[in-house]
Amino acid sequence: MNKAPRFVCIGGTTRAGSSTERALRYTALLLQEAGSTVDVFAGPELVLPMYSSRDALRSPVATRIVAALREADGLVLASPGYHGGFSGLIKNVLDYLEDMSGDAAPYLRGRAVGCIASAFGWQAIGTTLLSLRSVVHALGAWPTPTGVSMISTGRLFDDQGRCVNEELDEQFRRLADELLEFARRRAAA
Repeated sequence: MNKAPRFVCIGGTTRAGSSTERALRYTALLLQEAGSTVDVFAGPELVLPMYSSRDALRSPVATRIVAALREADGLVLASPGYHGGFSGLIKNVLDYLEDMSGDAAPYLRGRAVGCIASAFGWQAIGTTLLSLRSVVHALGAWPTPTGVSMISTGRLFDDQGRCVNEELDEQFRRLADELLEFARRRAAA
């Protein structure tokens, strides 16, 4: 690639610093350390007005998210598992991608998307990850082979935001590697 790959990372909960947001920010850090440009939209910043196709007026954050996604080579989505699926916070952000429906590459067409699901139990993680991957596919993107599944109990990250769980860290690194590989292949095509 002639230019650094660009990624957009979206996720977390309404609580700043949640384990889901920390997972997202750690993935962003791995992508940055590999030379990528990364935009992160996380936590309370994602509390946007409900998406409406009838209202063309967009909040400044919604406008920035869509603009960043238009320039992105890939995306990372991180959501907690709520009631067997991903959060309404993330769903509402994804609804704003409807603003990209008329683009030359509509929605997320041709981009790789890494998905991260966190919850207190494995059942919620499985259905959340599957839900994220299904929506990503419907938006024309390619979910990476690796999706990070994270039980959000215990100490997972240190004070610098690095993952301290060896098995989980391996998942994050594999996810970042797959995103980078796909972005390079896309640029070469």
